[in-house]
Amino acid sequence: MANTVTRAPRATPGADEIQAFQRATRDLIGVALHSLEAAGGGISLPQMRMLLALGDLGRCPSSAVAKALGLGASSVTRLADRLVGSGHVLRGSDPHHRSVVTLQLSPLGQTLIDQVLAWRERELARILSRIDPALRAATADGLDALHHVVGEDYAADLHGPVPL
Repeated sequence: MANTVTRAPRATPGADEIQAFQRATRDLIGVALHSLEAAGGGISLPQMRMLLALGDLGRCPSSAVAKALGLGASSVTRLADRLVGSGHVLRGSDPHHRSVVTLQLSPLGQTLIDQVLAWRERELARILSRIDPALRAATADGLDALHHVVGEDYAADLHGPVPL
């Protein structure tokens, strides 16, 4: 089981707590990157963000994807071009407004999302099984609280968090 460090609660975060979250951020980004490699889809992290956003949004105008990702229209167009070319995204037009470009996941894109998320679930289960159950439960509670606060902080911002 993983070693533990016991910290005394403080009113404001200390440097050691902030560094622990910095390390956790890097660790989780590492897991996310490995999941993309393991799936073998040749997809970058920004492309995966778009696929996940499209999974949540469904078929929608590219402007809605840009807003969800906090990107400019030209950045979304470039990402979409690559994903359309690889067969992960389908591009279309709104039947009521032909000038509106729509994007949606293709079956290949949905399959890739499913593979990536399943790999992450297995990998996180493997990693978490090495942590003391009480510490793991407390950490999960802390992460739930973090997610709630981050969601509140970014909800008012156009650049809300989109899962990796």
